[in-house]
Amino acid sequence: MVKRRKTKTHVKASAANVQPDGVPRSFIIKHGHVGYSLTQLVRDLRKVMEPNTASRLKERLKNKLKDYLTMAPALQVTHLLAFTVTDVAPSMRLIRLPNGPTLSFRLERYSLMKDVLNNSKRARSTGLEYLNPPLLVLASFPQASPTTPHLNLLVKSFQSLFPPLSPHSLQLSNARRVVLVSYNADRDTIDMRHYIITVKPYGISRRMRRVLEGASSKTSSTSRILDLGNEKDVADFLLRKRGEPGPDGYESATSSAGSVAGDEENAVSLPDDYVGRNNQKGQRRAVRLDEVGPRLELQLIKIVEGVPGKEGAVIYHQLIKKSKKEIAVQRTEHAEKEKLRQQRREEQERNIARKKATAEPRKSTAGSERSESEDEAGWDENEEITEGEEEEEEESSDDEDPRPNKKIRLKGRK
Repeated sequence: MVKRRKTKTHVKASAANVQPDGVPRSFIIKHGHVGYSLTQLVRDLRKVMEPNTASRLKERLKNKLKDYLTMAPALQVTHLLAFTVTDVAPSMRLIRLPNGPTLSFRLERYSLMKDVLNNSKRARSTGLEYLNPPLLVLASFPQASPTTPHLNLLVKSFQSLFPPLSPHSLQLSNARRVVLVSYNADRDTIDMRHYIITVKPYGISRRMRRVLEGASSKTSSTSRILDLGNEKDVADFLLRKRGEPGPDGYESATSSAGSVAGDEENAVSLPDDYVGRNNQKGQRRAVRLDEVGPRLELQLIKIVEGVPGKEGAVIYHQLIKKSKKEIAVQRTEHAEKEKLRQQRREEQERNIARKKATAEPRKSTAGSERSESEDEAGWDENEEITEGEEEEEEESSDDEDPRPNKKIRLKGRK
């Protein structure tokens, strides 16, 4: 029987799917008992971080955070985002692998992707936007100062989470999404938003745009033709201002230009071909950002050197402030712990090497004893070897024993 070959689960990596070196890869997980909303938030964030994240990673309750920290470096994973629920609020840890640092956040507020899309009238995603990584935009972060030295490390942590941007090699058609990370100085929080870039024609009214582009994606394919049954003329649909008719029943040129308000500031000339109808190089188009979610409001709690289980000194803590003397004592304690850990590791390596060295002579002596025993168990020179026929005759003679004759009695009617 011919063995069936699997094609869905055992797919060879092609050259197009291999990511170049230096691209950050991430695990986004939840550990512990969390609710449905936080589970869905983890899925939404995986979608934001695509394609450089494990979007189909499945967690189990028996999996510990240490399991992911051990497995991630072997898979070339550079970042780990771990969500859990504490007694105060949900929390998120941003871990830089393999040596840290670890940033701990409190999740103040968040909105799921489905909630943002349900409240939006325009944003609709086709799914092709997630084939390329998003562009990162950092906004409202102040300059690092002696009072806020942690902000510089915070900015670098978010920058390392996304692929670096190279304007000279970036194709314009690959810029489909934007992740905005902004700092709110009033609340001392970090706001995270996710947008999709849309390009629309510039210089025409919304009604004319509807005629050119057809019906929106919300309508079915059977209603792509505009319904002008209640209009006497096409001009009634194109020029009349909805709700405020002019003296002659039509809107003026100024009111028609007002229907595309906001496009003047966002209008650009496309330097290259872009995705969409008639979005060719040199065309004048209006660029707009449509939010698709999720939304996150994060509160930075602390920054620690190292990774969980191998923590070092505390770089920043929002709730606990220490003096310089206490910080020096803490650094000394961590240095002593690290020295002790290194000594134990070296001692363990020496023990392993010693056991291997003593195991090799034992194997060699055992092998020589086994070969000598095999030689001793061989044929002796003085041993007489009989032929097989004589043995068979002796066996047959022994087997042929005379049996006593028994009288057979027949029972019948007398």
